[in-house]
Amino acid sequence: MPLTICRPPIPGAPPPCLPPLSVNGALEATQPLILKVRSFMALFGLAKKFFGSSNERRIKPLWRRVEAINALEGEISKLTDAEILERTEKLKARVTAGESLDAVLEDAFATVREAAKRALGQRHYDVQLLGGMVLHEGNIAEMKTGEGKTLVATLPVYLNALTGRGVHVVTVNDYLARRDAEWMGRVYERLGMKTGCIVHGLSDAERRAAYAC
Repeated sequence: MPLTICRPPIPGAPPPCLPPLSVNGALEATQPLILKVRSFMALFGLAKKFFGSSNERRIKPLWRRVEAINALEGEISKLTDAEILERTEKLKARVTAGESLDAVLEDAFATVREAAKRALGQRHYDVQLLGGMVLHEGNIAEMKTGEGKTLVATLPVYLNALTGRGVHVVTVNDYLARRDAEWMGRVYERLGMKTGCIVHGLSDAERRAAYAC
């Protein structure tokens, strides 16, 4: 049944009554707006299909660096353990000489990957290399349980430790701190670096030693 919507009369204003509307008049009145929103969403979906999401656009350039790291794997896998240690010193020297950490990232990540293979029998997957780059950039890398977050952290930790300054990895409890320090410490040892563990109950001397390692 048609409805007529009226308002109190105002001098000089248009007629107080709107044209008759159906009982669904409110919905019908908003149809142009709904169509506009739908058109915008369709265009947005089309743009996303061609250009990718903002996250995909940020990740895409990093894949080229992953390819560069992978290209080094064959060469580095032929090195002896002593030569792996030498790579750390060479990378430190490059950073000390003025090269940025970004400039040595591919060499550093490839070196960590080889050290992890030898120390743990674990090889960083490509997506883990991506995660390491994201962390190095100071961003958050969201990963599910079991996707190797602990191993991912070795990449930016090693890279940033090349400056000679300590790198801190914060965990949620003492158990994980001890576990990860011992577990991933085997990787860092292969690379000529030391690992400390700071938990509750340490004396002042023990805490200073852990920070100074």
